[in-house]
Amino acid sequence: MNPLDQVPADFLFALGTLRNARCRSELRLDEIPAPGRLAPYAVALGAEVVVPGDTASGAIHGPAAAALAPASGSDDVELATGRFILLHDPEGSAVWDGEFRIVTYIRAQLEPDMGNDEMLGSVAWTWLVEALDNHQAEYRSAGGTATRVLSESFGTLADRPNTIDIELRASWTPAGRDITAHLEAWSDMVCTFAGLPPLPEGVSALPRRRPRQP
Repeated sequence: MNPLDQVPADFLFALGTLRNARCRSELRLDEIPAPGRLAPYAVALGAEVVVPGDTASGAIHGPAAAALAPASGSDDVELATGRFILLHDPEGSAVWDGEFRIVTYIRAQLEPDMGNDEMLGSVAWTWLVEALDNHQAEYRSAGGTATRVLSESFGTLADRPNTIDIELRASWTPAGRDITAHLEAWSDMVCTFAGLPPLPEGVSALPRRRPRQP
């Protein structure tokens, strides 16, 4: 028996719509192992926002241009990472309010002085909502947590500068089986965290950051 014969038609349809998504060119997107305990069926994608170290500053706007300016001619620079997980339970879930659930994680590094901005979490959540709205990705029951992560180095690593990362963990229930717009919105969202254009209308870039040190 073909293993696909045991996969619900709705989930197969949703997988097909993921393949139709047109994601940002700066996004390196790959399938990764999906969590096995969250739902009977799941697929997971991992992403990195990476730009060449020799990218001309004219191709990047604002904070990203400043971050990349000294990296000309060097290796690729990672600006943000993320995970996109699509869950499916044919029986439905009262917690999800549906048969599908999208779970995401995004992380990007900020300039240290941005870590004290009390509005940082609200800005991160606004990026998610506006990205979904701009792509007309209908959803319900959305929730999430924004976290600031301070990293300090000591001892032999004391010369490394302190860094502050913003992390967004969020989930929402898509209104239907077509996940195309949701993945495209998420693609824009990860790039917005990285400070890369083009930004959806009404979304502002958050000033930041130097590239991660090797």
